[in-house]
Amino acid sequence: MQRNTPSRRTTRLTRRGRLVLVLTGSALAGTAVAVPLLTLHHDDTPARPRTLVIPEGWRSGQVYAAIDKALALAPGTTKQSIPGAHLELPSSAEGNPEGYLFPATYPLDEKSTPQSLLSYMVDTANKRFNAAPVAAGPQRDSMNLYQAITIASIVQAEAASKADMNKVARVVFNRLERGMPLQMDSTLNYALNRSTVRMTTEDTRLNSPYNSYQRMGLPPTPIDNPGEEAMRAVANPAQGDWLYFVTVKPGDTRFTADYSEHQRNVAEFNARLRGSAQQSAK
Repeated sequence: MQRNTPSRRTTRLTRRGRLVLVLTGSALAGTAVAVPLLTLHHDDTPARPRTLVIPEGWRSGQVYAAIDKALALAPGTTKQSIPGAHLELPSSAEGNPEGYLFPATYPLDEKSTPQSLLSYMVDTANKRFNAAPVAAGPQRDSMNLYQAITIASIVQAEAASKADMNKVARVVFNRLERGMPLQMDSTLNYALNRSTVRMTTEDTRLNSPYNSYQRMGLPPTPIDNPGEEAMRAVANPAQGDWLYFVTVKPGDTRFTADYSEHQRNVAEFNARLRGSAQQSAK
């Protein structure tokens, strides 16, 4: 989230709230995300899956690929079917279902189609997101539901654990209220269609409305499909003045409003990172 910019190296918050030390100008490769084909077997014979599991935080592209595989369709079929699905999306979405493909387990049968599954997911999202008390948060904080879902998608991507979600939501609100750029790697990863914990200075110069290092405010759409817990975190963020956070180690995410303290936390994390790298090299 917050970057330092020394001459040869920089530290920044990753998509999961972890700061890493990176050398400027280093080349990166995108991280492939495996999309499982959820099939059941009977007597070792592959069968059409009976359910489709959509995990929290999957992007729409991952959901489309999973549907294509589950229904044994050519890649790209589900995405092409969106216009004919007549999805009940808000006008702000402009036909893009990102954020509304609700994470859940969906039944499959011989009548299942891409359109029916997408409609099922969007209908489920509308029911869950419009239910009290989830919907009460946006009303109370003078934002619309689509903005709340966008924030929830960032929380889903950035929080290292479910326990951190309410605090991450507060950091997002605090930064927005202070007119600070969000500086979230998760939004930039979305623009680059990748998932990585490493980001170069050159990456942060990307000309994209999803580049929260350069653009103020929220990205134009959600960046993944958040679950109900992320939405609840947005509806009821923790109380605090935090502006920075870093996961020093698993289970140890530190939130602060003091940049000097944040830098010390970053230094501790980088020391652990270097130690791990040296250990792995042995």
